[in-house]
Amino acid sequence: MAIALDALVREADRYLDAQAFRDYCPNGLQVEGRPQVRRIVTGVTASQALLDAAVDAEADVVLVHHGYFWKNEDARVIGMKQRRLKTLLNHDISLLAYHLPLDVHPEVGNNVQLARLLDLVIEGPLDPTERASVGLVGALETPLSPVDFHRRVHEALGREPLMIEGDQPIRRIAWCTGAAQGYIDKALAAGVDAYLTGEVSEPTVHTARENGLSFFAAGHHATERYGVQALGDYLARHFAIEHLFIDCPNPV
Repeated sequence: MAIALDALVREADRYLDAQAFRDYCPNGLQVEGRPQVRRIVTGVTASQALLDAAVDAEADVVLVHHGYFWKNEDARVIGMKQRRLKTLLNHDISLLAYHLPLDVHPEVGNNVQLARLLDLVIEGPLDPTERASVGLVGALETPLSPVDFHRRVHEALGREPLMIEGDQPIRRIAWCTGAAQGYIDKALAAGVDAYLTGEVSEPTVHTARENGLSFFAAGHHATERYGVQALGDYLARHFAIEHLFIDCPNPV
């Protein structure tokens, strides 16, 4: 069964409330391909590897979290950007990308999906002053030592996280997928025992150590694989079309 590309885009935009966000890139349809859609391929980033795999999978749409046309990037269509766009246009494949809307969505969002994967009980937003807080705060049903929680993350994501071991068992935890190491101060203000994100920077280590906070950098890619899969599954069910997630491993 095929559905109209316009209908798919409208539903994805509506479901994610995409127009409500001021983001670093355009959300929604970034490259227009053929007007009918039978198969969606999802992935974290619209890399050349993902595009080539989507061509092989005979995809009509590639749906990602990290798309193109980021704020302040070089606008010229040359080099890597030219090759990527040429692949999409030559094969008449559409590109849909949702950044912040996919981070914060209460059902398919990256942070909600990570909570489900790690059995975290969501209590509320990491920053209550934000209209749509990217990060979340919650708790473990049973407190764990930092080492045991490290093991849980490793087993769930299939990737060993970097750990800065704190002073206390982990009862309450804050998390934000992707490159959100800068939110460690928000985690401290929330009074949690641990903070989990995708990446780490040099000052983050000192902040964690000097405050007795357990910190986990579990991988930008690894923590953001799940929202786009959930969105792809939702759209496939809604329209009775095919969905295939393709993982292009990334150590960061």
